[in-house]
Amino acid sequence: MEFEPWMLLVFPLFFGMGWLAARIDIKQLLSESSALPRSYFQGLNFLLNEQQDKAIEAFIEVVKVDPQTAELHFALGSLFRRRGEVDRAIRMHLNLVERADLEEDKRQQALFELAQDYLKAGILDRAETLFQDLQDTPYAKPALDFLLELYQKEKDWLKAIDVTQHLSMISGEPHDMEAAFFYCELAAAELPRKRVDTARVYLKQALVRHPQAVRASMMLGDIEYAAQNYMDAIEIWSRVEQQNTQYLPLVAERLLEAYRRSGRAEAGISKLQYYLAKYPSLDLMNVLFDAILQRDGAEAAYALVRDELQRNPTLLGLDKLLEARLLEMSDDRRADVEMVKNLVHQRTRPLAMYLCNNCGFKARQFYWHCPACHGWETYSPRRSEENGLTV
Repeated sequence: MEFEPWMLLVFPLFFGMGWLAARIDIKQLLSESSALPRSYFQGLNFLLNEQQDKAIEAFIEVVKVDPQTAELHFALGSLFRRRGEVDRAIRMHLNLVERADLEEDKRQQALFELAQDYLKAGILDRAETLFQDLQDTPYAKPALDFLLELYQKEKDWLKAIDVTQHLSMISGEPHDMEAAFFYCELAAAELPRKRVDTARVYLKQALVRHPQAVRASMMLGDIEYAAQNYMDAIEIWSRVEQQNTQYLPLVAERLLEAYRRSGRAEAGISKLQYYLAKYPSLDLMNVLFDAILQRDGAEAAYALVRDELQRNPTLLGLDKLLEARLLEMSDDRRADVEMVKNLVHQRTRPLAMYLCNNCGFKARQFYWHCPACHGWETYSPRRSEENGLTV
């Protein structure tokens, strides 16, 4: 492309346009900034310095000067709610909702914030109504999430199940596991009232919604066991192997006792031996240890633990091995082994805890519903030290 003299005029023109645009932008920015009250900038400065109390007071002054600042209302309401001043948050968001000139999207946002205020304050009926009113808005998904939390607090399991269905339709994500637990909670409430048939219906619905619902299978097996239908209980509990093998230790003792009650104790021991060989577990080993000790004596029980410890070395297994050794030792040699066992036992106590995979909360007993983070089926059914075992 050849150079033309007229091109010399283009470059000054471009520079001039850029200079003019920058001047216009700067003038507009200065105009907008000068329109903002001084308290606004003071509030921002306090926020940046993490002085929330002073920031709130500064922003309140802005709202007094310019009541139309909706975004500041939202910011203040959120700050109040986080600080636990829920009554002030409610007043702030109510002020927005009641404004006739508020745009519809801002009004929906204000209703969503107000519903959260009511939930935090424990005014659950008002929170429920507002979250339900938001179903046909862009806040439908988070509103349903809060409704699910609310119904769990109230133990209104039927409404919680209904919410899981709506959530699945809106988000496309499955919520069948939570629904299965809600059915289990309904069944658990029916059993003390002797409504066994109703409990069975709920548990079967749980398995239809979520076929891997181990808790539902365990509860169904418990119902059949209580009715002395031992073979039915065995069949139901045996399904846990197909649902999730990690939960087999939770049904091991139940299975063994049902086999005994049905006159088939040997078959029960054989089944647990098969499970232990295929799915290593300290709890499975403990149940089998007691059964072998009762049937074959201390030496056979010791051999069981020794072989398992060689296959999967753990401190908890060593503690059990020392216990087994003490059972067959003479009195003059027990003192030293007892001393070692006591030392090992002190070290293994933290390793025998159950751990929530969601929040890390540790407990000595197994929970289906974490008492710390309230997650469902977040606890591993294996002891803390077992996480490294090969299954």
